[in-house]
Amino acid sequence: MRIGHGYDAHRFCEGKKLRMGGVDIDYPLGLLAHSDGDVVIHAMIDALLGAAGEGDIGKLYPDTEKAYAGIDSRILLRDTVKRLAEKHLLIDYMDVTIIAQKPKMAPHIEKMKAVLAEDMGISRERLNIKATTEEKMGFTGREEGVRTHAVCLLLE
Repeated sequence: MRIGHGYDAHRFCEGKKLRMGGVDIDYPLGLLAHSDGDVVIHAMIDALLGAAGEGDIGKLYPDTEKAYAGIDSRILLRDTVKRLAEKHLLIDYMDVTIIAQKPKMAPHIEKMKAVLAEDMGISRERLNIKATTEEKMGFTGREEGVRTHAVCLLLE
């Protein structure tokens, strides 16, 4: 068994749509990033790569590559899962915590679980997504952005 932890944070910006956990969310701001800015998927990929001993998302999908500009992070997640399968590593469980003052995540979590579990080729019961605020503290509390932590277990 292998364990991995992932973390990502992005600030809000104007002119981009907000996509988190593979789901488009109706909100006036998006997340600033080279890719689509999906902070949830980025943390998940980092957790998976960490458990596999493969570095991090920036190593595998660098933001200096034009090919990744604006890319749908679901494509990166599916590619990561494929790479793990080639190493005979199976996803046993993924636990994700989204930290955001706004927008509220509760209405979107079940759809995120469905989309992401499908992309990872696991049952929804093997993926937990939850959200919290920081009670108006820090950059997330000031509604400047979003951050996410993810932890996963891989089986060899």
